[in-house]
Amino acid sequence: MISTNGGGDGKVAVCVTGASGFIASWLVKLLLQRGYTVNGGKTKGDEKKTTHLLGLDGAKERLHLFKANLLEEGSFDSAIEGCVGVFHTASPVALSTVDPQRMVLTSSVASVVYTGKPVDQDSVADETWLSDPEFCKEHKLWYPLGKTLAEMAAWDFAKENGIDMVTIHPGFVIGPFLHPALCTSVGMILSLVNGNKIYPKFHCWSVDVRDVAEAHIKAFDHENQVSASGRYCLVGSSVPFSQVLGILHKLYPTLPLADKYVYLTRPFSY
Repeated sequence: MISTNGGGDGKVAVCVTGASGFIASWLVKLLLQRGYTVNGGKTKGDEKKTTHLLGLDGAKERLHLFKANLLEEGSFDSAIEGCVGVFHTASPVALSTVDPQRMVLTSSVASVVYTGKPVDQDSVADETWLSDPEFCKEHKLWYPLGKTLAEMAAWDFAKENGIDMVTIHPGFVIGPFLHPALCTSVGMILSLVNGNKIYPKFHCWSVDVRDVAEAHIKAFDHENQVSASGRYCLVGSSVPFSQVLGILHKLYPTLPLADKYVYLTRPFSY
């Protein structure tokens, strides 16, 4: 593996699918800072969404953007060709048989915690948990279902083709933006600022987007030279969403905020 201390001096290439995304943009930024050459995947008509990437330090010399269709098998072959690692942040997962040294797949805690098994406040979710597709279907949890099925398909593909893969499972991703689009997690909070009078009643497992990007790189090549393997959950803090509302009230005391809640079907409903 290539050391992340000092990066690849431009001689080492990695691929980032969905390069214009919230997490992926930070990942591209950190990889360029470490000296890697980055092949970024973008979809047709994505030019405006990738403009911010072109302004990153090192982008002019070491960032190459490739048009690819997420639903077309083999569409990323040209972007992955010659790369020692692939960071698959895009969804859905359309894999190819191009063989990098390691693939790091961005998943979610959504593919971990919806097991359908009884839990209480003393239960601790970890990487051994796997969401149950049947439970997700029964409760119409379509996002967790999609993430779970995509991860299962990726593991099957990796095993069948001898690909060394690690999966990253972040919680509620927050933090500063590099890209121009609003992500779902931050959008949920912004909706309260913009006047939504109903808030979701669940525990918010949050994590900083910069930590998520850093974790992807460490999963690719651990700084201590200890190779990562398997699945990794990323959660910086866990608070009830009502506490998030309290923080907003403290920051903006004159802002009328939500005073009603709706339950979401999640473990550890508070």
